[in-house]
Amino acid sequence: MAERSHPDMSFETEARASGFLHVAGVDEAGRGPLAGPVVAGAAILPEHLEGLPGLNDSKQLTAAKREALFAALLERADVHCSVGIASTEEIDRLNILRAPHLAMARAVEGLSLRPDFCLVDGLPVKGLPVPHRAIVKGDGRSLSIAAASVLAKVTRDRMMTEADAEFPQYGFAKHKGYGTKVHMEALRKHGPCPLHRRSFAPVSQMELSLPE
Repeated sequence: MAERSHPDMSFETEARASGFLHVAGVDEAGRGPLAGPVVAGAAILPEHLEGLPGLNDSKQLTAAKREALFAALLERADVHCSVGIASTEEIDRLNILRAPHLAMARAVEGLSLRPDFCLVDGLPVKGLPVPHRAIVKGDGRSLSIAAASVLAKVTRDRMMTEADAEFPQYGFAKHKGYGTKVHMEALRKHGPCPLHRRSFAPVSQMELSLPE
């Protein structure tokens, strides 16, 4: 099947045709950074979606557009939204493969309307509380997953901006914890803070630590 240029409701319609009533899209943000949590979003959209122009994979949107869509999703009574978080400590304890699955399960469980089927970006998810279908590059193919990606990305970006106020020496507000040159230089100078993932090699190799 040819890859769609924009997300639509085809996968949701197919799931409903198979007998599922409430289909949720699920996606996560923050798998790659050296610091901060993994955040997952879950969204159930109405069968005939209107009034959310430009909804797409969060990576394809500007920060301003993501924020506008985030607000629009939360304001609508016909859209059910939730986020789930796996902390830095859980990432280090479980590993970066399992922690996103935990965040996704929490996002699904947090929905005010219980889904009976999920569309998940990427690969199958262990521990999801309902049946699901994994869709490669799903955030650019399914509008429900695109909505979930916006929820996850905006929530995580806001968390990292807030963390910048507590740990201003790292520049979290700018790079959101990713391993940029500025971030790596700050790590070498200051050592890791409590938000850094000790299970990630670039962090574990740093011998310095913050003064108590």
